[in-house]
Amino acid sequence: MDTNEIKSLAEIMKNNGVTSLEIEDGKVKIKLERSAAAGAAAGSAAPLSGLSDHPVQEPLPQEDPCTYITAPMVGVFYAAAAPGEPPFVKEGSIVKKTDTVCIIEAMKLMNDIAAECDGEICEILVKNGDIVEYGQKLFKVRKSGS
Repeated sequence: MDTNEIKSLAEIMKNNGVTSLEIEDGKVKIKLERSAAAGAAAGSAAPLSGLSDHPVQEPLPQEDPCTYITAPMVGVFYAAAAPGEPPFVKEGSIVKKTDTVCIIEAMKLMNDIAAECDGEICEILVKNGDIVEYGQKLFKVRKSGS
């Protein structure tokens, strides 16, 4: 913090009737104090412009009707039970909880991956044969009733 910044803070304090200010910036700690008589008379401090008595309200997050089926392990993603067979699901497919949606091969073992809820497959986020990571999103699913 340089002297110009300190002078600027002192001017802001004077203009707004602030009598004490303490700032910590990394290893530097500065405390500025001034008497109330130096600026505006006590009790007649100018209000800070742009401030409101009303608290700022954050917009409510929109609830996403979709959820994701994620990879429970690292491995190779397969969309079908065997090469040449139709995929377990396509975009627009309706699935029930526990329906198999894909297979992940890990350490030469084939692991069926099931839907975690009833719904519609909105989007398939990986391609057949892709290597997937633990927790990677595989499918976007719109829950039933949403």
